[in-house]
Amino acid sequence: MGEIVKKDVFIDSPYITLGQLLKEESIIASGGQAKWFLRETAVNINDEPDNRRGRKLYDGDHVEVPDVGLFFIHSKQENE
Repeated sequence: MGEIVKKDVFIDSPYITLGQLLKEESIIASGGQAKWFLRETAVNINDEPDNRRGRKLYDGDHVEVPDVGLFFIHSKQENE
């Protein structure tokens, strides 16, 4: 089994959706797979279970994907 990662994810917009995050981090191959992946995988956002691919993730949120890793959301626009 691979090593569990802890990664900072920097976003250019005010938020990123859970589906977009899964795709950008190569956890799924396409956005269309997010719905199926989230049905079978218990993803936690800020220590709360969530399976909505459209869930908006903001600066300061963290996402735990079992057997993959922990992702910390950061905004590149903090100084605006």
